[in-house]
Order: sequence, then C-alpha cells, then structure tokens
Amino acid sequence: MQKAFNSIYFQVTILILSFAALYHHTFLAMAIDWVNDDNYSHGFLVPAIAAYMIWQRRDKLKALDPHTSYWGLVIMLTGIFFFIVGNIGSELFTMRLSIIIVIFGLSILLFGIPLGWQIAVPIFYLIFMIPLPAIIWNQVAFPLQLFAAKLSAGVISALGIPVLRNGNILELSNTTLEVVDACSGLRSLTSLLALSGAFAYIASLNKSNKCILFFSAVPIAISVNILRLSITAITAKYIGPETAQGFLHDFSGLLIFMTAILLLFLVYKFLSKLENKNTVSHIDAK
Repeated sequence: MQKAFNSIYFQVTILILSFAALYHHTFLAMAIDWVNDDNYSHGFLVPAIAAYMIWQRRDKLKALDPHTSYWGLVIMLTGIFFFIVGNIGSELFTMRLSIIIVIFGLSILLFGIPLGWQIAVPIFYLIFMIPLPAIIWNQVAFPLQLFAAKLSAGVISALGIPVLRNGNILELSNTTLEVVDACSGLRSLTSLLALSGAFAYIASLNKSNKCILFFSAVPIAISVNILRLSITAITAKYIGPETAQGFLHDFSGLLIFMTAILLLFLVYKFLSKLENKNTVSHIDAK
C-alpha cells in the first residue's frame, strides 16, 4: 500500500486533480473568452500545439533521468501566490498567468530541473492562449489602427485613388471606410506570432534563425493587413461599397491570413537555404 502511495503515478494523479480543482473556474472563463472573442479564437489550439511541441522532443526527454526537485515546489507556490493575488483583485490575466507558472513548477517538482528546462518553451508557449487585459490591448490596437490607416492611405493614393484620411477614417469618393479595432492588424499579429512561435520551435534551424523566423511574423502581419485594407478600398471604389463588409470582407481576411502563412513559410525556406549554404561553405573552408 505504501508503495502505491509513493508511486509517481499516484503523485501525478493527486497533483492533476488538485490543479483541476484550483483552476477549473479559471479555465472555464478563459474558454468562454475564446468562444466570444475573435481575437483569441486560436486559444483552443494552443494547448494542443504545446503538447505536440513536447511530444516532438520525446527522444531527448527519454534520455533524461527524471527525479524530484523541490525547486519546483518554490515555483509552484509562486504561481499559487499569483493566483491568490489575482483572485483577490479580480484580475483575470494574473490568475491565468499563474496557470503557466504552476505547470512549470509541477514539471520541475516531478521530473527535475533538466527535464523541466527541456519543456520550458512549450509550457511558456501557453501564454498565447491567455487574452491580454483590455487596457493593454486597447493601448496597442489604437496606435496600430492609426498606423494601418496611414500606410493604407499612402498605398491607395499611390494607386491613383483619391483618399482623405482623418485619423482611422479613410474617405473615398463613393464611401467611407473605418479602420476599426478588428482591422488594426493586432488580431492577425497575435495569431501569427502563436503560429510562428510553434513553427520556429520545431524548425530545423539554429537558434538565431529560429528567432528571426519567430519575429518575422511582426512585419508580415503588418504588411498583409495593409494589403487587405488597400484591396478593400480598391474594391469599394471600383466594385461597390458593399465589398467592404459581409462575406467578401470576411473571406478576404481568411485569404490574407493564408497569404501571411505562405510568407512565413517562404521566410523559413530562405533561412533554411541560407543556413545550409553557410554550413557547406564552412565545410569547404576546412
């Protein structure tokens, strides 16, 4: 009986049940946000992607010798402290962030520091499933709206279409387009960063190129958003204002995001080819 109580499986079961009891309300509220908030509809995919990232390193993890490290308990208690503070202040982001800290602490407590560090990136990748506080989101989204409107107006004007920009409003001869929060590009940026983070992690690149691949999502997301706004204005001018809304508008968003994924893949292919070329050059030099 004592052996059963000391078995790793029993300990893991108890810890998982305790974790579920502590965080089930937090997870439920976050899942509701994923359903209702289009900016974080990708949240459902993030845990599955994180699990795949860990599975992808299974051979390295098998080679490690798991052992208990009580440093993990310190990290867990820190995460629980964040949860209590967030709960007292009704601050959802802090409560949700504590989930990641507690999971990281659990991994070190059960399996040791070496194994915990091996899966640290997939664990902290879960940050992409946590919606940002509205005050932070708005502070970033509105400047992006103005930036997107300004660059789009420049592109539209360069194409010979008269346009007057007033803040985040684009006035054409036959219609007025508003660059709203959803058109700021922040939504596609958060989704593309989540995708590029996973892609960079599993890609066969060195660390420097992995970082370049990850951060390339920023200019790609901004560029394709400018492209979408410009195409919307052009179609509204020459086809009709109705193209700026409804199915065509939503479909263009999907098409542009697929374009962003393609560009991300092309960046990967370029970095991969460049890395292979440098490796061959280095071998030839020897």
